[in-house]
Formats: sequence, C-alpha cells, structure tokens
Amino acid sequence: MDILAESPQSADSGTGKHNAVAAWLRAKILSIRGESPWEFAVLIVMTSFLLLYGLIPIFGGDQVGLVGADEPRYAQIAREMLEAHSEVCHEVKAKMFPRSPRLKDIENSFRCLDAGTVTPILYGHPWLEKPALYYWRAMSFFKEFGVSDWSARLPSASATFLMIAMIFLHMRRFRPGGQLDAALITASCVAIIGFARGASTDMQLAAPLSIAMLGWYAWYETGKKFWLFDLYFFGAAATLAKGPVAPFLALGIILIFLGLRREWSVLRRTIWIPGVLLYLVMVLPWYIAVQRENPTFVRQFFVEHNLERFATNLYQHHQPWWYYIAVLIVGLMPWTMIAIRALAAAISDSIAEWKVRVNPKRYLGHSRAGDAFPEFLVIWALLPIVFFTFSHSKLPGYILPSIPPVTILTGDYLNRIRRVGLPRWLLWSHATMCAIVTFVVVLAPQHMVYETLVPSAGWLLCAGAAALLVLFAVVRTIRIGGIAHVRNATLCPVLAAMIFLLGFHGHDLDLNYSARPLAREMQQQAPEARLVAVQDVRRDMIYGLAFYRNEEPIDYAKDGVPPEEHLLVIPSRETAKLGQWLNGRVYEPLFLYESQGLEVYKVYPKR
Repeated sequence: MDILAESPQSADSGTGKHNAVAAWLRAKILSIRGESPWEFAVLIVMTSFLLLYGLIPIFGGDQVGLVGADEPRYAQIAREMLEAHSEVCHEVKAKMFPRSPRLKDIENSFRCLDAGTVTPILYGHPWLEKPALYYWRAMSFFKEFGVSDWSARLPSASATFLMIAMIFLHMRRFRPGGQLDAALITASCVAIIGFARGASTDMQLAAPLSIAMLGWYAWYETGKKFWLFDLYFFGAAATLAKGPVAPFLALGIILIFLGLRREWSVLRRTIWIPGVLLYLVMVLPWYIAVQRENPTFVRQFFVEHNLERFATNLYQHHQPWWYYIAVLIVGLMPWTMIAIRALAAAISDSIAEWKVRVNPKRYLGHSRAGDAFPEFLVIWALLPIVFFTFSHSKLPGYILPSIPPVTILTGDYLNRIRRVGLPRWLLWSHATMCAIVTFVVVLAPQHMVYETLVPSAGWLLCAGAAALLVLFAVVRTIRIGGIAHVRNATLCPVLAAMIFLLGFHGHDLDLNYSARPLAREMQQQAPEARLVAVQDVRRDMIYGLAFYRNEEPIDYAKDGVPPEEHLLVIPSRETAKLGQWLNGRVYEPLFLYESQGLEVYKVYPKR
C-alpha cells in the first residue's frame, strides 16, 4: 500500500517541478518581453528600422558612403589590420584557436591571434590616435560580411542596439512603465541615429559606458554584486574604445553622486576584486603590447591625443563656450523640449532631495519619494558637458555619453505624468520641434543639389505645408490618445523623414558628401590606373578615395608629381594651374565631378 500510495505522489511531485520550471521560464520570458508580448516586438522592430534602414544592402540599401575624414580613415585602419592578420595566419597555416594541444600549434595560433591586432596601421604605418576596440570589431564584421562601408558601420550600430536593449531591460526591472518610451526615445533622437551609423569610436565609448553606469546604479539600489560585472566589463570595453576618458567619466559620475549623498562607504564597496581583475585582464594586455611594439605610444596617445587635445587647440577644433548647449539641443531633436523639461524637473527634484539631506528639520511633515535615480542621471548627463566645455578642442561626439541619461529621464518623466498629461505649452513646443525636423529634412535635398540656403518658393511652400501637417497631426494625436501616444505621434514623422531622406534622396547625399561615387567613376573611366594624386582636395575626400581604392593618394603639395602614369583629382577652380604643376607632362581630362566641384585628369608617364 505504501508503494502504491507513493507512486502517484512522485508523479505529482515531478509534474509540479515541471510546472514550476515552466512557470519560471515563462515569467523570465515575459519579463524580457515587457508588459505585453508586443512591447518587446515593437522595441526590436522600431530600433532595427531606426538603426539599419538605409545602412545595410538588404534593408533600404547602403545609401550613403563613408563621409568626413574619420569614417574612411578608421575603416581603412581596420582593413589594413585585417590584411596583416590574415597574411600571418595564412603564413603559419593556423587560426586563432589551436588545432591541437601540441606546443607548435599553440605557438602558431598565438602568432595568428597577435598578428595585426595590436598596432593600428594606416598606409603601412602605426596610427596611435585611438585604442583598438573599434578596429577589432570592424575586422570581425569585415571578415564576416566582406570589406565595405556598411560593414565598417556595423560596430556602432550593434553597440547602439545593445545599449538601447539594456536601457529597456534596466528600466523594466527598476522603473517599470517607462521602459519602452525611454528605449525608443533614445533610438529616435538625432544624435543616436547619426552616431549609430558612423564608422567611428564615439559610440564605442558611449554605449558601453552607458551600460556600465546603469549596471553600477542597479548594484547601488539592490546590493547584488552581479550588477557590478556590468560596471567593470563594459567600463573596460569603453577604455579600449577611447582610453582614459572612460574611467575618468565613470569615476567622476560615481564620486560626485556619492559625495553629494555622503555615502563614501559605497565607494569602498564598489571596489570589487573580481571586477577589478576582470577590468585589468581586459585592458592591460593591449596597452602593454602596443607600448612594447611602439615605444612612442605613451607620448603620442596619452600626451598628444588626450592631454594636449584637451588643453590646447592643436587639432583646430576650437568652439565657443556654448557649443555643447547647441549640440545637446540639436542632438535631442525632436525630443528636445520634453527632454529639457524632464532634465529641469530632475534637477529641481535632486536639489530638493539634497536640501532635505542637508537640513531635514526644515522639511518635517513633507512627504518625499527619496528616489536617487534622477539625481544619478542628472550628474551623469551634466558631467561630460561641463567637463568638455573646458576643453580647447570640441567635437560633437565628445558629449554623446550625456544623451542616454537625458533620454532615460525623458521616458521616466512621460511615465510619471501619464495621468495628468502634457502641459499645453509643452505639447505645442514638442509638436513644433517635430515640425522643424520635418521642414529641415524636406529642404535638405535642395540644399545638397543646389547648394543654396534659400530654396525656391515652391520647395519652401512644400516644406512649410509638410511641417504644418506634422505640427497639427502630433498635437491632435496626443490630445486624443494622451501621453501613451506621444511616442507614436513623434516616431511617425521621424520614420517618414528617414524614408524621405535615405530612401528617396540617399543618392544625393552620397554624391555630395562621400568619395564613393567619385571612386566608382574613376574605376569605370580608367580601370587600369591604380595610382591617384590630389592637389588642394579636402582631406575627407582624400581619406575616402584611399578607402574605396585601397591605396593612399599622392599629394602634389607634399610628395611632388609622380613620374609614372596616374589620375589627378583637383578642384575645378584650380585647372588653370595644371600647366604649372605638370610642367610639360601630357594629360587629358576624364570627367567633371560637378556635385563636389572636382575634375579628374589622366596624367601620362614622364618622358
């Protein structure tokens, strides 16, 4: 009887355990997906569109080639590092993982792993301006998808995607209700859309630093050491992206936050030995290896490209003191007004909390939330802006780490005022921002094609009509749907602007700002010519031609006129000086690249 009675009990116990495991898995999946199965799907679909549309060939096409000087230069460095890596691996017939435990195979694999991954290389020479994280990630994407401009941008796009996902998950875990707003506001503001599509190191710093800061605050709030892993792992990644500025910003944010709250014991507990070891194991090997291979690394990287870049105008990036205020206003569009209101509210609450801590007797009888998260986000947002305002060298990407905390505050603010709704002035201000973005985007192709600040009356009328339509559509949608529809009302014009600009006018952007169409035309007109020379050409075009032709152009001004056959790229206004430069050499015009005011000539060998 005991055995017969025991069997059903065992079966029930097994079923119960199975049901418990299934319930636990279901709860975890639902916690990741959000409040409803659609929330996580909306996050993935919208973020993918905002980051990848018009970037990859299978999704709107790779519409715009590499622009500026940094994008093609960084992409070329990653390509040359990959070529050096592949050459050595092929030479020793090994891969990064040993084929067997034999000592010879391990040595060959180490040579393969080390080759081309330590010293950044540009045109065959060391380039020690930035650490190697972007180059490593670009190398991996090049190896997977081939060398191209769009694969050079995937490191930034993928880092941004991870950052947005972590914002969603952290908000879902610690401040539920505003997670989707916070994540999609981050994904849809101008600064994130722009830098997420750049082959540069800016997002390689901002994304891991943001995840590290969220991880630290999660530990501060819960006390669970697991969250400190984020601080040290992603802090190390940020250090490998841009160097000492990453630990400086992270430590500065934490120190100011704890100092204002007088919680210095928390700083001691932040020093987690496994985390410190993880940070050192991730960071030190590359810094030590690159110094051993390049004895000038410390001077070039730390002194010239960090200290002197901050303290002097060595690199000609001087801007007025208010520069980053303007960058923040533009970078947050179209969310600027709500974001500034959310930041101002958080600053006000933080000051009130600080006053309570300083003199709690003055506030007896007043109920306060005591939430430290807004205060932490305010410090995180303001420190990079204040710090880099004192820099003599200013670039927009320097304050990119300030954008995520502001967008998180914005999402949390919308969630907190969900019941009362947007104030009338804020509603119309936000709708006006959406209208301004629409107006500028509609007129952008006219400026690109005709290079005029005052377009035709017809286009001004079209842009104005589109802006007014967006203005009233946003106001009407939010009035009917309330706060829950602020996100939808704003994302619609953002998506429409991206489709208009990249889907319909991506070719114009490419022609006017990238060297890719020029390189393609040169290849078609003179496929046998490999050598390219330039004279008085902008450096962004020089770096672009170098990437798309995989060869450094010769500069007449620095290197002189090469004796062999070559293609010459010059501004149209300089053609009268051809005879002076070539001094009797035979040459012929190939084509006029009108969109950027350049002409290409074929110069025959010197006799």
